Amino acid sequence: MSDAELHSENTGLAHQFEDLEQQHESDTLGIWLFLVTEIMFFGGVFAGYAIYRWLYFAAFEGGSHILDIRLGAANTVVLLGSSLTMALSVRSAQTGNRRALVYLLIATMILGGIFLGVKAYEYNQKFVEHIVPSLDWAPEGEVLASLAPGGLQHAQLYFIFYFAMTGLHAIHMIIGMGLLLWLVLRARKGNFTPHYFAPVEVVGLYWHFVDIVWIFLFPLLYLIGGRY
Repeated sequence: MSDAELHSENTGLAHQFEDLEQQHESDTLGIWLFLVTEIMFFGGVFAGYAIYRWLYFAAFEGGSHILDIRLGAANTVVLLGSSLTMALSVRSAQTGNRRALVYLLIATMILGGIFLGVKAYEYNQKFVEHIVPSLDWAPEGEVLASLAPGGLQHAQLYFIFYFAMTGLHAIHMIIGMGLLLWLVLRARKGNFTPHYFAPVEVVGLYWHFVDIVWIFLFPLLYLIGGRY
């Protein structure tokens, strides 16, 4: 193998690794260990939610009735679409299709932006309806009627979980979009080749994890009795 070919194959190799295969295995192990910690982190929040939902089901059901299930379902479709474009991005990196890689990464970012835009609209709705715990908790009209049977105090607890869980998820989405932008900038420079695409694969695993978290959040928060 010529020096030029060897340099091409080893592009992106960090000095502490013997070859790209060893580096790729280390990258993969690292991201999976990180995701395990994330599973434990979200698992604790999910466990707390499950306990309080069991204790105050009527209040949580009333809170869920306030959510717009159409927006939640639309965001679910958007994230599933972003998982597809992310998977295709990884494939494009593996095959060395730089143009497709850039376009697909940008498409993933756009879908992520749409998701966050819909979530911002939902948050604004909660402020308009005065159902933001601690900051603006003064439900009235139909909202008050939906929440009252289960108890306003316990309904407020439901919305604490709603904002905490969806807020944490949104923060992870924003971080993911920052990573996607970093990949786009590198991809445009031609940093990724069929021999070196680990960063795209690692970010892809992170993005899929964030999508999976939403797949759990949607039924937990919206499908107790969402508003159609």
